[in-house]
Amino acid sequence: MVTGRGIELLAPAKNSEYGMAAIDCGADAVYIGGPAFGAREAVSNSVADISKLIQYAHKFQARVYIAINTILFDNELPAAVRLIEQFHELQADGVIIQDMGLLEYGLPPIPVIASTQTHNTDPEKIIFFEKLGLKRAILARELSLQEIKTIRSRAPEIELESFVHGALCTGYSGRCYLSYSLGGRSGNRGTCAQPCRKFYHLMDKDGQQIAANHALSLKDLNLSHHLKALIEAGIDSFKIEGRLKDITYIKNIVSFYRHEIDKVLDGLDRKRTSSGISRVSFKPDPDKTFNRGYTDYFLISRNPDIGSPATPKMTGEYIGSVVASRRSEITLDSCGTLSPGDGICFFDKHGELGGSTVNLVNGLTLNIQSDIQLETGTRIYRNYDHKFISKVKSVKAIRTIPIRADFKILKGSLILRLEDGEGNRIEVAADNIFPPAQKADAAREIILRQLKKTGGSEFECESVTLDAVEIPFIPVAVLNGMRREGITRLSQARQVSRSVPQRKLHDPDIPWPQKELSYAANVSNKYAEAFYRRHGVQKIEWAAESGTDINGKIVMTAKYCIKYAHGLCPKTKQPVSSVTRHPEPWTLIDNEKRRLKLSFDCVRCHMEIVDCN
Repeated sequence: MVTGRGIELLAPAKNSEYGMAAIDCGADAVYIGGPAFGAREAVSNSVADISKLIQYAHKFQARVYIAINTILFDNELPAAVRLIEQFHELQADGVIIQDMGLLEYGLPPIPVIASTQTHNTDPEKIIFFEKLGLKRAILARELSLQEIKTIRSRAPEIELESFVHGALCTGYSGRCYLSYSLGGRSGNRGTCAQPCRKFYHLMDKDGQQIAANHALSLKDLNLSHHLKALIEAGIDSFKIEGRLKDITYIKNIVSFYRHEIDKVLDGLDRKRTSSGISRVSFKPDPDKTFNRGYTDYFLISRNPDIGSPATPKMTGEYIGSVVASRRSEITLDSCGTLSPGDGICFFDKHGELGGSTVNLVNGLTLNIQSDIQLETGTRIYRNYDHKFISKVKSVKAIRTIPIRADFKILKGSLILRLEDGEGNRIEVAADNIFPPAQKADAAREIILRQLKKTGGSEFECESVTLDAVEIPFIPVAVLNGMRREGITRLSQARQVSRSVPQRKLHDPDIPWPQKELSYAANVSNKYAEAFYRRHGVQKIEWAAESGTDINGKIVMTAKYCIKYAHGLCPKTKQPVSSVTRHPEPWTLIDNEKRRLKLSFDCVRCHMEIVDCN
């Protein structure tokens, strides 16, 4: 590991507005999709909008990474490369890719990041990417802390990025074909239909129902309590998931992690990778914006409580239980800080999630918008905090770069020096043609006051020193002009001093870790095939999306295990839960009667799903 390397907080950007908000709230970098070829097709952005985001980010030495992380067909490669060339010209800080055909086709020397879609789970692959000259590898979410340490010890130079917050895919990223097999919408092509959030009937071999719920839905990731351990394990970048999330999620979660990371960095010899200080006028709370409950997944150990089978929606914080219910009035045993406009939800007697909006709170009695009859004891949750969300929406975070001003008055000249504390310094000079001030103290105060202003720029002047034997009467217009010129020149100096990373030339002789690739390697164009063959792969099966028949083949591999979640893992000898033992194979059946067969690879601790329709 490169010692002293900075620690990055990386935020999602649905669009340039969201990206700028993330930077204002303290993100050191953002990742965003371009006009096409991103793994979130629903959130594409124009090159012009991304250009604005890049210009804004670079004011604070923050980075912008472009997601071009779908697999590509031969006819798409030229357009994808042209896009990357445009982003390189705009000085984007890196491109996130899945398809190795892009490297074989030929890219400009923009830094390349291996997407988590490339299934970054083992040291051998990360070593390959390091030798290839890639800037960074985005690690699989399923890795444990020890596995991360092992990867870092064997690949010390490449940057390692880890997801720390947000939604979890049930299957390994880049190795899930469930959406494609059920409806033709491919996650590897940016159009996943999220079948892992659907309702399923879990059946055993004899047709007996084991459970009926959202069997594949997981809680959301939250590793905020493990940031120091992750840094010590070798992580360089902490990634927040959520390019489909709303602006309140971005502001809240980025502000929260900025605060938590800064606390950790205070005790370590590491620094953040961007400049400036962010201020928000609300207290961040990750429980207040969308989440399905939280888990640390497999970072520390395997545990059964990582699923969210009751609902894939947000239930929020528990408020109280129903004492009485009549039409649009509910009386609770406790209602905490509920207020009008809040959203509440509950599970009815059939286990289905319902909800309503609070109109009025009168003691422990709520008047709500819906006419519903709830049973005594029904638990009520707040899944929308109106006051909190309204405040976060309305607040504009402020991010500034501290600078210092020194003003020297000599006999024939005025000299203004501005410094940003990061090695950037400029001077602005003007002729001193002004007579001595009749009221020196008042003139001094005017000089200090005018030079401390920063005119809505990215800078905030923390102090102004004045060195003068005699104070002249300097017109405010002159002071303002010197200050404006100084701020412009300092901003330009910061841009010039910003390092523009270039991709290293890759070594053509290093071998890919495997000699054979199945459809799970997602090879979908002749350039990707040529890349792998040049790196020693002898047998290649093309991607499912290329037309390979995957009927009866594995369409999802997951570290999450339904058998383990039900307390029936044969390896750990968990205490058997109320769910009795059921003969295998088990099958998931959705509401359209489509069947998915489950198999359990207990040696590798994996669950596999086969589409058997």
